[in-house]
Amino acid sequence: MSWNTLLLALREIKRNLLRSFLTILGIVIGVSAVITMVTLGNGATQAVSDQISSLGSNLLMLRPGQRLGPARDSAGSPNFKIADLEAIESQVSSLNAVAPRTSSSVTLVYGSENWSSTITGSNNAYFSAANWRLAEGRFFNDTEVHAGKAVCVIGATVRKELYGQQNPIGSEIRVKQFSCEVIGLLTAKGQGAMGMDQDDLVVMPLRTVQRRLTGNQDIGTILISMKDGANTEKVIQQVKELMRERRNISENEDDNFSIMDTKEIAQTLSGTISTMTGLLGAVAAVSLLVGGIGIMNIMLVSVTERTREIGIRLAIGALEKEVLMQFLTEAVALSAMGGLIGVFLAAIACYVLSSLMHIPFLFNPAINLLAFGFSAAIGVIFGYVPARRAAQLNPIEALRHE
Repeated sequence: MSWNTLLLALREIKRNLLRSFLTILGIVIGVSAVITMVTLGNGATQAVSDQISSLGSNLLMLRPGQRLGPARDSAGSPNFKIADLEAIESQVSSLNAVAPRTSSSVTLVYGSENWSSTITGSNNAYFSAANWRLAEGRFFNDTEVHAGKAVCVIGATVRKELYGQQNPIGSEIRVKQFSCEVIGLLTAKGQGAMGMDQDDLVVMPLRTVQRRLTGNQDIGTILISMKDGANTEKVIQQVKELMRERRNISENEDDNFSIMDTKEIAQTLSGTISTMTGLLGAVAAVSLLVGGIGIMNIMLVSVTERTREIGIRLAIGALEKEVLMQFLTEAVALSAMGGLIGVFLAAIACYVLSSLMHIPFLFNPAINLLAFGFSAAIGVIFGYVPARRAAQLNPIEALRHE
C-alpha cells in the first residue's frame, strides 16, 4: 500500500512539473544555503587555526606597548634589549626557544629584478620558535650570528619574485648599500591569519640588521616558544613579572609591554567565525520555513483541484487515513526532492567557493544529513494540514464539486 501511495504521489508531481519545481525552490535554496554557510564556516575556522599554528607552536609574542596589532600604542614604550632576552632564557621555565626579532622594510635587488620586502633580524632560535623549515640550503652558523655577517635566508615569495625558478643558494641580493649572500630557502607557509604573506621575508643575523639597517641595538619583538604541556598562564605571569622588574614599573603603573598568546588568538578568531557561521546558518534556515509555507499553499490548491477525485475515492471505500497518507506523501516527496537537489547544489557551491576563498573544503556528513532530514520534516509539518483537510472531506459534497 505504501509503495502504491508513493507511485501515485510521484505521478501527481510529474503531472505538474513546473509547479512542483517552483514549489520546492524555497526548500532547495534553504538547504543549499544552510549547508554552504556551515561548510564554508568550518573551512574558514580550520584555515584560521592552521594559519595561527604556522606562526609557531605554543608561541608567545612579547612586544612594547599595550595594544596589539598595527596601531598598538608602542610610542613612548622602550624597546627590548638583548639582556631582556637572556633574562627570559635563564629565569623563565618550560621554554623551548627564545628569539629576538627586529624588522626593517627594504627594496631587494637581484640582477634586473627588484622587490620590496621585510628584513627580519634574529638568530637560529627564530626558525624554531616561528616554526620555519628549510626547503634548501642551511641556517646561520655561530660565527655568522656573532660577527653579524651579511648572509640571509629567504622566503618562497622573495625567491619567486627575484629568481623565478632559479636556485637562489649562493647568490647575492643587494640590500641598500651592501650585498647579502643567500644561504637558505624556507619552506612556503602561505597566507597568514591577518591576510599577510608569511613567505615575503628575508631573515638575517640580528647584529647584521642592527648595524647595517636600523642603526641601534633595539629589539622590537621577543618570540617565546613554550614546551608542549607547559602551563601558559604560569609562563605569561613569570614573563610579566620579570619584565616589570627589568623595566622598573611600580605597582600602581600599567605595563608598557604586551604578551600575545597565539593559541588564545586562534580560539578567539575561531569562536567568532563559529558564531557568525551559526547566525548565517540560522538566517539561511528561514528559507526552509518559506519553502514549507509554499508547499502548504500548493497542497491546499491541490486539494481544492482534486476534490471530486477525493470524493470518488472515499465513496468507493477509501479510508480517511489512506487519503491523509496520500497527500502527506506528496508533500514529503516534494520537500525531500528539494532537499536532495539542495544538497547537490551545496556540494558544488562549497567546492567552488572554497577554492576561490583559499580555505579547505571540509565535507561534513552530519550537516548534510541534518539539512536533508529537516527538509523532509518540513514536508510532514506543512503537508499535514492540507492532507487532513482532504481526508475530512464529505464524500457527497466532494462528488457534487465542479
